[in-house]
Amino acid sequence: MKAIFQNNNIITIVLFLITSIISKAQERIEIPLNTEWEFMYGYEKRKVNARPVTIPHTWNVGDADSGKKDYYRGDGSYAKQLFVAKEYDDKRLFLKFEGVATVAWVFVNGHFVDEHIGGYAAFTFEITDFITYGTENSILVKVSNAYRIDALPLGGDFMKYGGLYRPVSLLVTEKICITPLDYASSGVYLTQKDVTAQKASVEVKTKVSNVLKTKIKATIQTRILDKGGKEVVSNSTNQMILPNRITEVLQPLTIENPKLWQGKKDPYLYAVEVSVLIKDQIVDKVIQPLGVRFFRIDPDKGFFLNGEYLDLHGVNRHQDIAGKGSALSLQDHQRDMDMIMEIGANIVRLSHYQHAKPVFDYADKAGLVLWAEIPLVGLGGHRKKGYYNNENLHINGRQQLIELIRQNYNHPSVFFWGLFNELKDEEANPLEYIKELQALAKKEDSTRLTVAATNIDISKLNTVTDVIAWNKYYGWYGEEPSEMGIWADKMHKQFPNRSLGISEYGAGASIFHQDDTLVAPEPGGKWHPEAWQSYFHEENWRALKSRPFIWGKMIWNMFDFASSMRNEGDRPGMNDKGLITFDRQTKKDAFYFYKANWNPEKMLHLAEKRFKERTTEITQVKAYGNLDNVELFVNGKSLGTKKPKMGIYIWENIKLVPGKNSVYIKGEYKNKKFEDYCLWYLK
Repeated sequence: MKAIFQNNNIITIVLFLITSIISKAQERIEIPLNTEWEFMYGYEKRKVNARPVTIPHTWNVGDADSGKKDYYRGDGSYAKQLFVAKEYDDKRLFLKFEGVATVAWVFVNGHFVDEHIGGYAAFTFEITDFITYGTENSILVKVSNAYRIDALPLGGDFMKYGGLYRPVSLLVTEKICITPLDYASSGVYLTQKDVTAQKASVEVKTKVSNVLKTKIKATIQTRILDKGGKEVVSNSTNQMILPNRITEVLQPLTIENPKLWQGKKDPYLYAVEVSVLIKDQIVDKVIQPLGVRFFRIDPDKGFFLNGEYLDLHGVNRHQDIAGKGSALSLQDHQRDMDMIMEIGANIVRLSHYQHAKPVFDYADKAGLVLWAEIPLVGLGGHRKKGYYNNENLHINGRQQLIELIRQNYNHPSVFFWGLFNELKDEEANPLEYIKELQALAKKEDSTRLTVAATNIDISKLNTVTDVIAWNKYYGWYGEEPSEMGIWADKMHKQFPNRSLGISEYGAGASIFHQDDTLVAPEPGGKWHPEAWQSYFHEENWRALKSRPFIWGKMIWNMFDFASSMRNEGDRPGMNDKGLITFDRQTKKDAFYFYKANWNPEKMLHLAEKRFKERTTEITQVKAYGNLDNVELFVNGKSLGTKKPKMGIYIWENIKLVPGKNSVYIKGEYKNKKFEDYCLWYLK
């Protein structure tokens, strides 16, 4: 009788818990926590130097804008009061940080919660046990961007901003939920097992967390919805969710005659809705994007998406902006991606770290192909190496790779996981570690390709990843731009079975540096003429566009970005290889060259408009565009029409008169007029 009595008690408790969960159950809610923070320099919370801030925030904004070589890399503290209502006392509470650089220690009501090492991935901590309900709670986040040997990146030609520079939120769930603690992922993983134009097999893995002391029977309901919200296919699984652990639920689904994610041509997205139900009531729900596609790279023919050749050409992106540093708003990310779309790119390398979630979301919807990578970066950084044979560093690199993959696993725009950038064989011999990262990446995700960016022609490091790409700067750090094609042909012949890409090529340019003569600037020099950047890209693109075996061609860089190690061009602290200025206000001439070649939308741009003060009587006029015929007028006189060659129009031997000269070009397409104009002054 005693055993029966105990069993009855257990049954009673279980029924009570289920009834309690159902009676007050609600789907998860996420509450932004970006306002009413106080920031203080230093590790200790000291009111004497506290000031109000709004998240996103970085303490290095002024350093980036002023070009400081030795910018502040140290400690800061962020404090906030958080009122938690009494009705949440039966829920689970989590703090989610989209990005804190570089190390974060989180405290609630004076209690240490956890630490996170790594400045570019999201992380989530559960704070349920530290909260007092019905009153204010103190949140303290101590942050450091100081250099440390156990945290990537060690090197790299870019600023390592500090701060709480991406949004923060409070996540509220039931005691049973899809876990937000699996490396801050969605807790849902969509694996495309077999995809053709006729059928797509998708396996959905859902990780369900139960912090109750007893197992609970739940239903995991997964629905794939089309673009209009109509159910395409579904799967319901009854599953016993075990106590105090994560229960994985696998569900196969098949889409007949799927609409494929076709890149920019048609970035069709399904939505996958995963719900956890207890006695037919939803207690949690997660929705993830699904873009059905298949792809391959051929060493001779290049990249193929869904069986069709796709010439992958695009840009690298760094995330910082003048006046904001790395603390970007949603609108800032949107503007950056809009400009990348305007130029006509179809691939973006997210260098040299994990970028913000809105970038991935945008790429999914716009059809951009993404290369996402961890910050295992060689060179740069005040003579610091990019790698040391240090087990704590190894642990952090593995962690950042897992975070990168799991947090972005479901984005159809991601095709490549990047493992390193410009490491050297002699740099503490990272070969074995790269092999370890390669195995880890394939274990985490066997459906995508691994890649690395190298600046060494022949290295054992170049043989580890699935595909490889090179950073090549012919015409900037020496040699001639035309040598890009010679080098590519040589490498393709030497390694015929290795898929070859160009991960970086670019040249610096200041919009304030204009010149009559086309002479290569001295590497690292103060004079960065805009005209040389244009010439560099014209000649490099001429070589790259005619070689389809180069599976991807990526410009360095879309935007100028801060780099404390630089002292060149028109000001220190700036890498000016961008096609657009650091403040995003000025598109350099080279931007329009690529727009003429990559974007089919009709356009016309007069080059060298900023070169107003002329010293040579006989000159040329150059324009970029994609109109069939463009006519030039100088001082009101027609000097004939030209057809574009690779998006370029050139009129030679144009004679200027002393003083003011008006330069005007015009063209037409389907009764729409295009024109551009400037004034030049001949001394």
